[in-house]
Amino acid sequence: MAQITASKSFEVEDGTRLTAAIKAQGIDILHRCGGNAKCTTCKVTFNSGEPETMTAAEQAKLEENDAVGDYRLSCQILCTAEMDVNVLMTMSSTGLDDAGPELAAEIPA
Repeated sequence: MAQITASKSFEVEDGTRLTAAIKAQGIDILHRCGGNAKCTTCKVTFNSGEPETMTAAEQAKLEENDAVGDYRLSCQILCTAEMDVNVLMTMSSTGLDDAGPELAAEIPA
């Protein structure tokens, strides 16, 4: 079980996508591209527990936006350890009426 803190503390099964874990707790995190590292609306920052590795898709998107080290894409992160994160974009903070399409259970290859 991974321990996650994002406005509140909760446990999730190891291997759960961070966006899905946050969303399951009722936090209205955006994921406008459906978890494919295309839009950056699921961005988070870490207070602790930031994974050392990232997917090629996340790396490419962060480099494209000159944002490596500024934030991470929660749709590309699997929960495997204790993490304390800040959700940067929510439906309620943006006025959008839809968080985005359903996320796949696994990160697309």
